[in-house]
Amino acid sequence: MKAYLGFIATLVAGTLFGFGLSWSTMIRPEVVISFLTFDDLGLLFVLGAATGLNLLVFQILPRIRKASLSGSPFETRPFKADRRSLLGGALFGIGWGICGVCPAPALAGLGAGNFDLLIAVAGIFIGALLHGLQEGKRQYGEQ
Repeated sequence: MKAYLGFIATLVAGTLFGFGLSWSTMIRPEVVISFLTFDDLGLLFVLGAATGLNLLVFQILPRIRKASLSGSPFETRPFKADRRSLLGGALFGIGWGICGVCPAPALAGLGAGNFDLLIAVAGIFIGALLHGLQEGKRQYGEQ
């Protein structure tokens, strides 16, 4: 029953997330690029709301409750700002700035019928594949 509740919660949250991305027009690369070039700062409200809600859910809620609504315990993931994190963030930002597409809005845009985003999604998967191959070599050594 717990797995079923987790599945339903994830489905509802993902649906709400996709709808929010569509409603905020973040699924349109031209809107994102105009935000990144400071021509239209409307997405700043979207980012502010997302940051505020995440602060509430991931920082404050675990201090109030012992477990999530589905009964699963809260998990923490320590973050360290090392060279790999900073370089990965920079590469992500460059890719986002060039094409105006972030992974989640790209998938939501496909759901809204913007099939031009298939090119960006293909690039995202190719980048993830290349990283996975590189990480496999780094972790297991070339054999």
